Amino acid sequence: MKKALLLLFLLSQIIYSQEERKTLFGIVYDEDGVLENAHIVNFSTQQATFANEKGEYRLFAKPTDSIRYSSIGHETIYLKLTKKDFNTYRKITTLKKQDYLLDEIQLIKNQLFGELSMDLKKIKRDKKAEIATSTTDFSNVNYTTYTADDHINKHVKPIVVRADPTKEFEGMGTTNVIPFKESAELWKLRKELAFKENMPTKLLNELGEDFFFSELKIPVDKYYHFLEYCNPLGIEKLYQNREVMKVIQILRKEHEEYLRIIEK
Repeated sequence: MKKALLLLFLLSQIIYSQEERKTLFGIVYDEDGVLENAHIVNFSTQQATFANEKGEYRLFAKPTDSIRYSSIGHETIYLKLTKKDFNTYRKITTLKKQDYLLDEIQLIKNQLFGELSMDLKKIKRDKKAEIATSTTDFSNVNYTTYTADDHINKHVKPIVVRADPTKEFEGMGTTNVIPFKESAELWKLRKELAFKENMPTKLLNELGEDFFFSELKIPVDKYYHFLEYCNPLGIEKLYQNREVMKVIQILRKEHEEYLRIIEK
């Protein structure tokens, strides 16, 4: 009973977090076109990502989150997300190019002729650096005559301390030790919950944005809701068993009825 309640609680937390934050789809431009490798940071979650070669990115966020867009050679901008940003196919952001001014550089005449033998005589020698270099030069040392006993005293033995590493913790937390069987079940539960949490993102990466938002015409902000609608048909289990074609068939079959329902 306790395990069932724990599972329901964790599932409710995951569903609540998904309702709170969703995947933001965006594309970054500058005056020359799409901007590759732009850096996008969500300051509300401390998560970050980079735009791909097409300027596209995905970021877990929600309205009112503060986002920073930056790129080398461009002005950094800060934006606060709104609901409108999640109702579009892609949020478009444009960065302006920025010129960087270098400090003044002063060139001093060196009076060199360009002939190595003559120019070397004019260059000042750093005697201290030459002494240090020669002192640390081991290129002429003959290592073939070295034996392992040159600097080791066989009569000196290291002190071996034998101690029980668990002795220091005797009496601490012994009543809270989880039996192996329950621990294995807990790890199994965590694995299942992790799969449920990551499944929407993995499915989107594998099937592609065009499949959901162009072919099936699912609204971007309804993506998670559409998966929940199809979930009673077993898409999670099928996807976990790598029966991707069956998942695609279900999604294609159910999307029209789903669109009619949400339009009402």
